[in-house]
Amino acid sequence: MTAPFETASSLGSVPHGFFGRRGGVSTGDLASLNCGLGSGDDPALIAENRRRATEAVLPGAALTGLYQVHGNRCIIIDKGSDLATRPEADALASKTPGILLGILTADCVPVLFADREAGVVGAAHAGWKGAIAGVTDATLDAMESLGARREDIAVAIGPCIGRASYEVDDGFVQRFLADDPANERFFAAGRADHAMFDIAAYVAARLAAAGLTRIAIGGQDTYADAESWFSYRRACHKNENSYGRQLSVIGLR
Repeated sequence: MTAPFETASSLGSVPHGFFGRRGGVSTGDLASLNCGLGSGDDPALIAENRRRATEAVLPGAALTGLYQVHGNRCIIIDKGSDLATRPEADALASKTPGILLGILTADCVPVLFADREAGVVGAAHAGWKGAIAGVTDATLDAMESLGARREDIAVAIGPCIGRASYEVDDGFVQRFLADDPANERFFAAGRADHAMFDIAAYVAARLAAAGLTRIAIGGQDTYADAESWFSYRRACHKNENSYGRQLSVIGLR
């Protein structure tokens, strides 16, 4: 059995998918396609969920993973990589067929990259810390080192927390304004001393500033749609014991 997933037209025929919480075997607050190794879920259930996702996108492929730390490091995966380890990083790049690059999120931004002409793909986990630190820039650099051309790279921004659900305090806003005053455009007015942050638009703007012209934004709000997506912030607000992680993948045949 496989699991349902969403795709982005910008990535064309490159095997990829944004998975939500449907189509898996986990139960309770983590139902049902929880793919998060750090979620406290039964490892056997997580393994089955990850297998279903892999078979849905690229049957027989080897799924990679990271110990995500909200940084800006990108790992290159090749034929000699040990796929059983989870290095501390937040992005992956590869030109090796038969490997699925996997990123876990639960409100943060999953970003999938592909240069179909060069046969190079990438995937990044962009939480706000990694986004402002340049995790997408690091992914582009790694892809270029594998032969990709920036003008040929297409990108898809997957399900993440939407601006209407992402309230931040004034200190958060000031971090972004100190980095670039133009970042003010990604914040909408909120209650006193707070604002609403559009992290997907921020990531898209970073990609555009890096020279990319084919950028798709899915527009889903992980916090607002509890039936379709896991959400760290929603789980905290509901005092749930844990929270699931959705998987986003991309690879080459």
